[in-house]
Amino acid sequence: MNIQKANKRLTFMLVCGVIFMFGFCYMLVPLYELICKKEGINGKSARSVTTAAPGMKIDYSRTIKVDFITVLHHDIRFKFIPLHRRIDIHPGETKLVYFFAENQTGNEMTVQAIPSITPTDAARFLKKTECFCFTQQFFARGQKADMPVYFFIDPAISKDIKEVTLSYTLFDARGFEKKQAHFTKGRINL
Repeated sequence: MNIQKANKRLTFMLVCGVIFMFGFCYMLVPLYELICKKEGINGKSARSVTTAAPGMKIDYSRTIKVDFITVLHHDIRFKFIPLHRRIDIHPGETKLVYFFAENQTGNEMTVQAIPSITPTDAARFLKKTECFCFTQQFFARGQKADMPVYFFIDPAISKDIKEVTLSYTLFDARGFEKKQAHFTKGRINL
C-alpha cells in the first residue's frame, strides 16, 4: 500500500513538473520581449506616442550620425531600401525618414519589418513615435510605397555615443496576418 501511495505521489509530481515546464516555455518568449523592450536591450526600443517628452530640449551642442540599413529575410522578392543612408540628428530633435518598398513577387503580399538598433546601449534612447514596423504592411502585386519613420534620440544618451545604426529586416508575413488595420499613416503609395 505504501508503494502505491508513493507511485501516485511521484506520478502527481511528475505531471505537475511537466505542466510547469510547458507553461514556463510558453511564457519565455513574451517575457523575453517584454524585458528587452523595457530595458532597451537586444536592439529593441520602446514605442513612444509623443514626438518628445514634455520640456525636452534639443541639445544643439551634439550631433549623432544615424545610419539606416535594410535586409531581406531569406529569399523574399522585394526591393527594400532607405531613401537616406545616413542623417545627422541632435539629441531631442525629431526626424522623419522614409524607406522605399516594392513588391516584386507578382502576388499580393503581407510583410513585417523588425527593427534592430546598435550599439545596444543606444537602443533605449532611440524613440520611434511612428513607424511602418509597428504593424504588418500589405502590398498588392507590383505596389510601391515610401514608408515613414518618425523618431528622436533622447538627450540622456551617453556623450560617448556618436553613431547609431537603425536596421530593419523585412520578413514574409503571409500565413501570419494579424486581424488589425494595416499601418498607412504617412505611407505614400507610388
